[in-house]
Formats: sequence, C-alpha cells, structure tokens
Amino acid sequence: MSQETHIPSTLRPALYLIPVGLGDTPFDSVFPAANRQVITQLRHFIVENLRTSRRFLKWVDLDIDALTFDILDEHTPESYVARMLDPLARGEAVGVMSEAGCPAVADPGALAVAEAQRRGYEVVPLVGPSSILLGLMGSGFNGQSFAFLGYLPIDRQQRRDRLQQMRQRILHERQTQIFIETPYRNNRLIAELATALPADMLLCVASELTTPQQSIITRRLADWARATYDYDRKPTIFLLYS
Repeated sequence: MSQETHIPSTLRPALYLIPVGLGDTPFDSVFPAANRQVITQLRHFIVENLRTSRRFLKWVDLDIDALTFDILDEHTPESYVARMLDPLARGEAVGVMSEAGCPAVADPGALAVAEAQRRGYEVVPLVGPSSILLGLMGSGFNGQSFAFLGYLPIDRQQRRDRLQQMRQRILHERQTQIFIETPYRNNRLIAELATALPADMLLCVASELTTPQQSIITRRLADWARATYDYDRKPTIFLLYS
C-alpha cells in the first residue's frame, strides 16, 4: 500500500478527536471515509499509548516518521498538557487518540479537550466505536439513564458497597450500570456478580465488539451462574439492569 506523505493540509487549526478500533477490523467497516481524510492531514498527535497509536496510523497509511507525538496517559502531570496544544497556537491542527475506542470518554484525552476549551480552540470529535455505547445498544437495557463506572474497587468491602450502590440505582432510578474489569479477571467477575446480586437481575456481557468474534449476551444472573463461558483476556464490557 502506498503511504500518503505529501497531502497538503486543509484542516482548520482545531483539536480533532480520533476514534481508533476496538479490535483488528478493516478500517472501512468501522470508520467513515471522512476520518481517513482528516487523519492523513494531521502531523501532530496526543496519544495515550505510543505503540498502539503508531500501529493504527500505519494501518491508515501514514508515514509515522514524519509525525510528532505527545503521550497523555494516567501518569502524565496535568501541567504538561498545555504545551501539547502549542501547534494550535501556530495555526496547526492536532489529533487526540485513545488506546482503544473514542478519546476523552473514560480516557485521559479529556484533559487535552478541557485545556482546548479553556483556551477557546475548536474541538472536532470524529465518528467511531465506543464500547460503552455499543454495549448499551445491544443490551436491551435503559438507554435514557445510564452510568459508566469504570473499574470496580479492588478492596473487598468497597467492592461489595459499590455493587449494592449499583443495585439501588437500578431499582430506584431505573439506571443501567456499566463497568469493566481487568480482562484476565472477566470470568471471575461474572461468578462474583452471580453470587453477590439477586438471581433475577440482568447482566449483559459485551465482548470483542466490532470484531468477527463479537458477542453480546443478556441473561439473568441465575442463568449466568449455570452457563459455560470464557471471556478471560478478551476486551469486555459489563452492564447490569433489572
């Protein structure tokens, strides 16, 4: 494949939020053509993970040696974020990329967006996959009131308390509860939910979204307790409802 290395930029000096794939899926089956047109004109990137970002940009046919990268992850001091937007002050566009899915949604890229908004720069989110929304769409749960909680606490008591808080929100607010787990503990989490929460509560397990191996299954916890499954080491998102 030829690399598009000399495309003159016609982009406005804005912060472009660039979704990346959730798995190894052909670009055109997940992203609109307009995304490629934007990405191939960018030369400055703020990324959560350099390795996965460079791999994605190679996939889009960019010459990564001609690009500049700033790392914005959970360890980056907030004081470093402002200088990452320096190209915008020079009239150049900047792209923000997460490790997977949509940047700035449960992602450190939100810090760059917040800084751009404070400075009055234009922010342009591009269309792409979000495991949170895809899982919600496929679950059959309430899509008008929902909360993404990230990872559950590791501490046993705090974890139990969080599960009971989730249960109360479901019962009293009819709010879908969405969360994730470290992938190698996915199976253990399902077993834990089946013993800690009412048997008639519904659990949706949405795994390997947008890939040929995609699986979105909603069952009562009583049925999950009897089911055979293996989600360990697979990117998976969990949703609870009743």
